[in-house]
Formats: sequence, C-alpha cells, structure tokens
Amino acid sequence: MNRRLVPTREDCVYTSCYCEENVWKLCDYVRKQRTAPLEHLFVIFISNETRTVPLWKQKSGHGDLPVIWDYHVILLQADQSDSLVYDLDSTLSFPCSLKLYAAQALRSESDIRPEYHRKFRVVPADSFLLNFASDRSHMRNSDGSWKMPPPTYAPICTAECQMNLDGFINMDPAIGWGVVFSLNHFLQRYIGSTSSASSSSSSAARSS
Repeated sequence: MNRRLVPTREDCVYTSCYCEENVWKLCDYVRKQRTAPLEHLFVIFISNETRTVPLWKQKSGHGDLPVIWDYHVILLQADQSDSLVYDLDSTLSFPCSLKLYAAQALRSESDIRPEYHRKFRVVPADSFLLNFASDRSHMRNSDGSWKMPPPTYAPICTAECQMNLDGFINMDPAIGWGVVFSLNHFLQRYIGSTSSASSSSSSAARSS
C-alpha cells in the first residue's frame, strides 16, 4: 500500500457543503507536500442532467437511506490494483477502497429510476488545480445570505476566471474538463468490473 495522501481525515481542510473546495485543498496539500504523484490522482464530480444523485453512507444521511445531492466531489487515487477513494463527507473509512465505496456508497442502479442515474466526470488533479475557480455564488440565497457558511479562506480562482464550477458539474462530455463516464464504465475503468453491489435504494430513487 502506498503512503497515505494525508495523515488523517482530521488533518484535511473541510467545510460542510463545499465538497469541491475540500477536494481542491486536498489536491493542493498533496502538491505541496509531495505525498503522492499528482498524475495518480483524479477529481471525480458525480452528478447528472437532473442534478439529483443518490449516495449512501454520507454523514448527513439517516440510517440506510441515501442523500440526494445535486452533485458531489471525491478524490480518487488510482496508482494501485485497488484504487482508493477520499470522501470527506462519507461515514466509510478514509481512504476507502473503490470496490467498497462502489458497493456501499454508490450501489447498483438496477432498480433506480433513470433520472437518478449517476455520471462521473473524471478530471486529472493537476488540471483541476490549474483550472478550477469558484466565487461561491451558487451558495448564496436571492437576498445575498449564505445557504451554508463558506470556508474562512479566500475563494479559489485563477488569473483568468472567478467562477467555472458549472463546467465541472455539467455532465455534457462536449464541454468542461476531463472525461464523463456512466457508473458501469467508471467502475470498469478503475476496478475492472461493474459493481455487484446491493441494489437497495430509497423510495425516492427506486424505479416504479
């Protein structure tokens, strides 16, 4: 097993509901501390056209019911036979093997309605660090108040851009960064097989 990217979950910069920034900070830590080659790390945006994606084993979940996110972001370390997932919002181990994450957090889509099927935009970590920008405007209400308290550090931006989050969340493969996969193609690419996970799901996501 390769050396961990970070000593513990508690060592990571974390702000609830700002998963894309949490992962950016984790990538930045690896870049600065050189705990792993950046070319082995991939930022995974999970969403779909309806922006309703169920994920299980999330801190904000209740029992075995999934959380329905508009999008979620995790980090994948794919430099060994069993890729590792870093999900700061998960109740699973940190890191967690992709095989276990697929079985427990992603699960099967066999009985989930199509509008809840997940897509995965896979972006190399170095590209994410270079290009990602967010002014956090998506987290403001119409009156300007915050939906959730923002991180205490300054917004992440580039010299050319203040906000391009939608280019990462959007699952149109013709735009944005990286490559977009279906669940099965994502698992085939990084595990070598599709998930044989439990097909249990919430009544909100279950097919009729």
